[in-house]
This record gives sequence, C-alpha cells and structure tokens, in this order.
Amino acid sequence: MEYNRLSDIELMEKITVYDKQAIEELFKRYSQLLYTMIKKIVSNEKMAENILVEVFCIIFKKAKSFNFQTDNPFVWIITLARNRAVDSLRRNRTSLSTKEYYNEDYEDSFVLPVISKEIDGLDIETALRISPKMTAAVSKLTEIQKHVINMAFYEGYTINEIAKNLNLPIETIRLKIMTSVFNLRDRLMEN
Repeated sequence: MEYNRLSDIELMEKITVYDKQAIEELFKRYSQLLYTMIKKIVSNEKMAENILVEVFCIIFKKAKSFNFQTDNPFVWIITLARNRAVDSLRRNRTSLSTKEYYNEDYEDSFVLPVISKEIDGLDIETALRISPKMTAAVSKLTEIQKHVINMAFYEGYTINEIAKNLNLPIETIRLKIMTSVFNLRDRLMEN
C-alpha cells in the first residue's frame, strides 16, 4: 500500500488501529509545518522538537478521539500542536513540572482539540495558498491588536492575564481580541 497516496482522513483511520506506517506518513506531511508553528510559540529549538514528538505520540495514542464525522484532520492536528505548545508555555510560567499535573485526564481536557462544527474545513494546500493573504491581513491590524492576538494565541495568556499584564480592563481586552478576529476575517473574505 502506498501511504503517500492516502488522504489525511484515511491515515487517521489507520492510526486508530496503531498503524505505524500511517503515523510515519502523517509525520512526513506535517512535521515541518508543525515544528515551525511550535517554534514560533516556544522559541526554544530543543523544546519545540520535544513538543513535536509529543504531538505525534498524542496523535498515535489518541486518534480515536478524533471525530471522523465532523472534524478536519488538518485543523485538528494544527490545533493539537498549538494547544500542546501553549500548554508548555503556561507550565513554564507557573513553574509546575509536567509530572505535577500533566496526566491523561488533563491531556483530554486541555490539549486535545474540540473543533466547532461551524469551522470551515481547511486542508494544508488551502492553508498554504491563503498564507500570504493572512500575513497581509495581520499586517493591517493595529499594534495593540497584534499584541493582544499574539499574547492570546501564541503566548497562551488568558484574557484575565492579558488584562493584568497590560493594566487594562478585561472587557477592553475581550473587545480588542474580538475586533482583531473580525478584522482578520473581513480582510480574508475580501477579494
């Protein structure tokens, strides 16, 4: 069987029965993209490498958690990697070791993605195609909008933590994030 010809969903199905060739193929497809994203979040190369390995271990052992009816493998995998990287940042900020509270229940609740049914399907080819448009849309945000989006989505701060760090009311931060997201959406929808 030629695994490189299988779709992401077919690979995920094979991974649910612990097919090692399927996880290897998924690794070939996504490792470079995921590593780049993880490194943007954690910045430390060794930590990014370790998180990347952890992400594929989670995929291998938790593929059955993937919803084959509604989830999109690309979105699920990207979100999983982002969640794990952000989780690592949060643990470092609180000085808690992995062993102190990272267990399977924690992983199921805070690391595994729960994808809304309202999210449009996205695949890696589409994501790469719209990447320049996304970069242009982000560049049009104000500096404070970029900063709060970065703090929320890449640094893993909660709205309360952002408000405290910036010494601004929580509702102001919530509004800035919502406005930023809506501005990004509107600019991406432009022709």
